[in-house]
Parts: sequence; structure tokens; C-alpha cells
Amino acid sequence: MSDDRISRRCEELGLRMTEQRRVVAQVLSAADDHPDAEELYRRASQIDPKISIATVYRTVKLFEEAGILERLDFRDGRARYEDAERDHHDHLIDLHSGEIIEFVDEEIERLQQKIAERLGYRLVDHRLELFCVPLSGKKCES
Repeated sequence: MSDDRISRRCEELGLRMTEQRRVVAQVLSAADDHPDAEELYRRASQIDPKISIATVYRTVKLFEEAGILERLDFRDGRARYEDAERDHHDHLIDLHSGEIIEFVDEEIERLQQKIAERLGYRLVDHRLELFCVPLSGKKCES
């Protein structure tokens, strides 16, 4: 795996990087989706068959506590993860199919800023997750 930005950030923060932590970091760096720990374990065990699910859980917890990973809850009972330093985006979650669509909408960004200012605040961070069902006529993949 060519780009291992998560391992680099771990090292910059002074985290001890075992070979198995490096494997989990590589899998996370390569992910273009929102894997949960079970999926991370499946992918990591293809690289290192000796890795345990417990190691994956401990590693994602360590990375999350260090601010390297962001934990996401899409109401499906599984904690999912993504790189905390990815470009900002919001999520639309299709409750029928489970599909997660990443999007950026400048109008929504401006409106959130405006609301915070109107209420006397400066917006420093936010997360927007839209939980949706398809409009009638749109085919569901369930």
C-alpha cells in the first residue's frame, strides 16, 4: 500500500508502532469507505493472518484517542471509522440500503456559519449526517 499517512501521523505523535498497528494503519490509509472494526479486521488479516480482532479494536481505540481517526455512528449498530484529517465532507445515509454518500454543499456550509453567528458563536467544527429513505419511485437496494 503506497500511501500510509496514518502511520506517519502516529509516528509524528510518538505512538509506538508495532507491525500489527502498521497493518491496521495501512488498511485505514487505503480505505475509501467507512469500515467498522470487523471489516478492518477482515482486510488486515489478508495482510497479516496472525492479527487478532482484539488488536484491531485496541488499535482503532488508540488511534481515535490520539485524534488520528474519527469514529462515526450511522445508526446501524457499528462504530465506523475514517481518517480525521480527510477534507471536510458531510454524510447522507440511506437507511434502506445502508449506502453512505459523502457530499459537500457550500450553501449548507454558509448556513451553518450564519446560524452560529446569529446565536453569538463562532463555528469551529461540525458534523452533518442526514439519515434518509429513498423518495417513492426510487428503487431501494435492500
